[in-house]
Amino acid sequence: MANKIKIDNVRLSFPSLFKKAEFNGQVGKFEASVLISKETQAEIIAKIEAIIDAECVVAKIKRPAPDKVCLRDGDHQEYDGYAGMMSLKAASSRRPTIIDRDKTPLIEEDGVVYAGCYVNIVVDFWVQNNKYGKRVNCNLLGVQFAKEGDSFGAGDTNVESDFDDLSDI
Repeated sequence: MANKIKIDNVRLSFPSLFKKAEFNGQVGKFEASVLISKETQAEIIAKIEAIIDAECVVAKIKRPAPDKVCLRDGDHQEYDGYAGMMSLKAASSRRPTIIDRDKTPLIEEDGVVYAGCYVNIVVDFWVQNNKYGKRVNCNLLGVQFAKEGDSFGAGDTNVESDFDDLSDI
């Protein structure tokens, strides 16, 4: 865990933080992607790139193709909100620590952490070099809610604008 870093004020996307992600009936890992602004967070992006390059040197591999690296250019992904961002995907077999702004633990029912909110995350990087291929992966160690953001996806319904008043009927 020599390359453990904290990344502040990033937007949470596709979170599976309280339950392991499932795809086609297969249980995966706890995971999330975060969006890092190319414009305002270039310094942290450069630091992550340097860590990835250093991990490849230590593992004695050439840097893998972009689709085999946990940090990807959001301009090449077709999701709302990804343009102008770098996307970092992190995962863990163990449930990451999830806390509120005041460091109190959060549970799913609190509804505080959601796709679109801003978080601080703690991650570390590692190289996979085995019969399944060469990749640079990212472990998700912890998530701290930082601030509200526009929700990705459907979100909750707004009672005032989504329904009519039927009390006179």
